[in-house]
Amino acid sequence: MIKHSRRRNRRHSRAYVLDVKLSATQRQERRLRGTTLLASSTLLLAGLVFLGWWGADLLIRHYVHENPFFAIRTLQVETDGILSPEQIRSWAGVRYNDNVMALDLGRVERDLKLVPAIETVVLERVLPRTLRVRVTEREPVAQVIVPPQGTAAALAGPEALGTLYTMDANGWCMFPIDASQRAVPAASTNEHLPLLVGLPLNEIRLGRQADSPQVLAALALVQAFARSPMAGLVDIRQINLATPGTLVLQTAQGNEVVFGLNDLPAQLRRWRLVHDHASRFAKHILSLDLAVSNHSPLVWTDLSSIAPLPLPKPLKASRYKKHV
Repeated sequence: MIKHSRRRNRRHSRAYVLDVKLSATQRQERRLRGTTLLASSTLLLAGLVFLGWWGADLLIRHYVHENPFFAIRTLQVETDGILSPEQIRSWAGVRYNDNVMALDLGRVERDLKLVPAIETVVLERVLPRTLRVRVTEREPVAQVIVPPQGTAAALAGPEALGTLYTMDANGWCMFPIDASQRAVPAASTNEHLPLLVGLPLNEIRLGRQADSPQVLAALALVQAFARSPMAGLVDIRQINLATPGTLVLQTAQGNEVVFGLNDLPAQLRRWRLVHDHASRFAKHILSLDLAVSNHSPLVWTDLSSIAPLPLPKPLKASRYKKHV
C-alpha cells in the first residue's frame, strides 16, 4: 500500500531570501541623492521667500514710499517755549514733499534731541499729508561763563572772556538761544539770568546734566527765589559756589547773603524778615549769613551813607507755556 506524503502548507514554510549587501558606492550614491534633494528643496524655498520679499518691497515702495499721495504738504510744529517753528523744522531735517510714510521718525527724534535746548519730542503722522511735531523746551534759569583754555579751573566773574552757556533747573547745560532762532522778540535776552561762578569746569558739559549737589542747590535757589517774598525787592546778580556747603548770593542792590544747601524757602523767608526789620530802621544789609540757623551774622549800614541803590527790575512772566 502506497502511502501518500502529507502536503505541507507553503505559507507556513520558511523560504530562503537571498541576502545581498549594498556596495559602498551604492550607499554613497543614495546619500548623495538625499543631500541633493534636501539642498534643492532648501534653495527653492529660499528663492520663493526672496521673491515674496522682493515683490512685497517693490509694492510698498511703489504704492507707499514713492507714492506722491503721501507727500508732506503740512508741517505742524508746536512748542512750549521760544524757539521758532522754522528753526525746529530746520533741525528736524524734514522738507515739504518728503514722503510721510517713508520718513524715519526715529532719525528725526534723535536729530531734535541732539539740540540741548530741546527736552522731549513727540512725532505723529497724520495721513495722508501731514507731519505733527511737538517739542518741550528746557527753560534756562541761570548762566555760566567758561573761560578760555589754560585759565584757572574755577569760573571767573562776568568780566572774564569766555563762552557763555545757560542751565535749566535740572542742571542741563545749553547754548543761549540766538535771536534768529526765536519766535518771540529778541529783546528777551539772557541778561537777567543770575550768573553762577566758582563751579568746577567738569560740571559744565554742553548737552549734559550737572550732578553736583551744590550746582543743583544753586539752581534750586534761583527757582525758590522767584517764588519767595524777596522776589521783586532785589535782583540776583550772581551766586558763588566756591565754598563747599554754602551758596554766596550777591544782588544788584549790593547785598551779600550766604545760604546753606538745605531748606532754601525757609532761609528766604528769614531774609525777608531781616530785610523788613532793616527797612524800618533805614538800614541797608551789606552781608547776612543764613547758613547759621540761630543768630545769623548780619552787617548793615545807614541808607544815607551809601550811593542810591538801583531799583529792582519788574517781575516778568515767563515766555514758556509750562508756567501757564
